[in-house]
Formats: sequence, structure tokens, C-alpha cells
Amino acid sequence: MIEFHYETDFELGLKTQISNWLQQIIQDEGCVLNEVNYIFCDDDYLHKLNVDFLDHDTLTDVISFDYCVGKNLQGDIFISIERVQDNANDFKVSFNEELLRVMCHGLFHFCGYKDKSEEDAVLMRSKENEALSLYKSKFNTNTL
Repeated sequence: MIEFHYETDFELGLKTQISNWLQQIIQDEGCVLNEVNYIFCDDDYLHKLNVDFLDHDTLTDVISFDYCVGKNLQGDIFISIERVQDNANDFKVSFNEELLRVMCHGLFHFCGYKDKSEEDAVLMRSKENEALSLYKSKFNTNTL
């Protein structure tokens, strides 16, 4: 089950469509969906999690708390809507594209992908691009 929660005024559109896309990613990775929660929040909320749980005093766009057992995916993915908007502006992409990117990014961590080394980051970006292409082809849109 994929669920969406909000700690900010933002509300995700097309929840069923996005859930179907995320479930397709999970299936394509040979994993099984148990329970994945997306929690949309602001910078302050995510910064506090980053400091309290990861001992990182920095802003970030996404934090994944992985409770997976083998290929059974379970966890919480926190996303700062403010950071996504800033990153979309910085990278000159739409807010929707950047949000979809961080949503699948968190999920790929649960599937076992890392992004700390340059080599791992390149593979992660490739998986994100592949997932974004799947979304666009499956729904013929980049809209949320």
C-alpha cells in the first residue's frame, strides 16, 4: 500500500495514477510492496528530521527511512515541497518533474540503490530518468 500524508498545505493530485506508477517501478525492480508512506512537508520539518535522526545540519529535498525486509518494501519517504520547488528552479525543470524525480528517488533507495559515490549517483540518476520516462509514456503527461 502506498499512502500520502501532509505536514504542509501542499496536496498531491492524481494520487491513483502516481500510486500505479510507483507500484510499476517496484514490480520492475523485482520487489514487493508492503507499505510505503510519502510525507510532504516544508524545509523546517525535514531539516529537523535531518538533524535529529541523521545528524546532518543541512537542508535536503528527500529523506527515506527504510524498514524493508529483503525485497519487501516498507518505509517512510519525507519530501520538502519548498526544496523541490527551489531545485526545480535551479535545474530549470517543472515542479512536477522534480517532484516525481524525488518520489522515485526515495523508492529506489528502498530497492537497494545508493547515491553516495559518483558511480552510484550516476546509476541512481539513470534509474530516475528511466522511471520518469515510464511515467510520461504510461500517462502521456508530466502532470500531477
